[in-house]
Amino acid sequence: MPSEILLKIFSYLDAVSLLCAGCVSRRFYHLASDNLIWIRIYSTVFLSKRLNCKFSSVDETAASVSSLSVEDKEAGYWKKEYITKQISSVKAALVQILKPVSPYTGLPIKTKEALRISGLGWAIVLKEKSGREHIIQHADLSLNDTSVTVSWYGKNWPCLAALSTLDVCGVTPVFMDRYKPPAKYGPQWLSLIAKYDLSHLNNSTMIGCDKLVRIFCLNPGLLVGLWQKEDGLAFIMANLHFHHLVERSILGSATLPYVLPTHSPFLDDNPEYGLQGYQLHIDMHGSGIFYLCSTFHNLLSKEGCIENGYVKFMAINFKNNKEHLPLIGKPGLAWKTNVFDGFIESCSVIDITLLDEYRKPFWCVSTPVSMQAVSCPLDGPNFVGHTYCVDYMDAEGGVHAELVWIEETEEFFIVSLVLYLSVEKINYWFGTKY
Repeated sequence: MPSEILLKIFSYLDAVSLLCAGCVSRRFYHLASDNLIWIRIYSTVFLSKRLNCKFSSVDETAASVSSLSVEDKEAGYWKKEYITKQISSVKAALVQILKPVSPYTGLPIKTKEALRISGLGWAIVLKEKSGREHIIQHADLSLNDTSVTVSWYGKNWPCLAALSTLDVCGVTPVFMDRYKPPAKYGPQWLSLIAKYDLSHLNNSTMIGCDKLVRIFCLNPGLLVGLWQKEDGLAFIMANLHFHHLVERSILGSATLPYVLPTHSPFLDDNPEYGLQGYQLHIDMHGSGIFYLCSTFHNLLSKEGCIENGYVKFMAINFKNNKEHLPLIGKPGLAWKTNVFDGFIESCSVIDITLLDEYRKPFWCVSTPVSMQAVSCPLDGPNFVGHTYCVDYMDAEGGVHAELVWIEETEEFFIVSLVLYLSVEKINYWFGTKY
């Protein structure tokens, strides 16, 4: 078919259809990048809003925007301009949606709405040692109160021994219409959230197992399931906290993560500044089942309670029975693939949302954890029942919980909950020195 006829046909297509047509062949790619076609689309969407007009044909567009020197631009110039401006408008719209903040959690009120209307999803990029890449879109996700759990599974995983790293990326449609669902196969862009080294999968990172799989935890918040017999990938599960989740999922690039805005310390002359007034919200759940949802107000630490570079805050004291909290059911983590599903006992996900005294997010994390049996509660008396502990620690903070299984009522009680915050983090945040 002559190029002139194809250009005429392409002039009736919308942006998404043009980009899809450009993937057919090199000839189609060149024709579908025609500047006259794209300047019409660009002008209709952006210029017509300011000029209160609409261009109905390529000829009208060329006549109206002759000052833009369409023919002087390199091939594909106006396609790139249109895509760039569309991406910018999507980002700006989402930033506006996320402005209202909850006074209780310190997190954007409309995070779930932003995820829905943006068509935001997540993908993993598995990289082989040879350099080959495998991009896999998420198979399932569940929204929690302060986090989202994203899962990947399938039948055609690459060989685990050949893999070197795994990237978790946000995937956003280039063209967003808040009143219409995004095109399923339209153009998208990636934003790197976290990068993981798969060589770190070893016994020290294994947190649980059942008859079919073993699960490994890689910080931050990644769960990798391997088959018991084949030692191959069964599933991958990422736990992403809502704090700056949309920004991290759309404002980075495929190779560089989003960088948080520079923090200005809250300066004060009070020597106890940074050791009081915190609010902790903690959830414990496993694939849609919630075992704990609780908030602790006005947490403080006495000066001198520093252990290995971390300040200690007591949320639940084992000596005070009134503070002890029951869990709803027995903690466990449900998993599934295309063929099998299962339930791993004593494993779960904890979401930690810690606010400073101004109710601003100070430390937020979502991570898999496991319950480990201990002979007796640390630094405390013996309780009637088997005792377990849950631990998590990273460079900014950590949590230690002790639980007792009560045989008579068949339920777990949290008898101790201790929060640890990095001295370096506190000094940076409040401009203090401990």
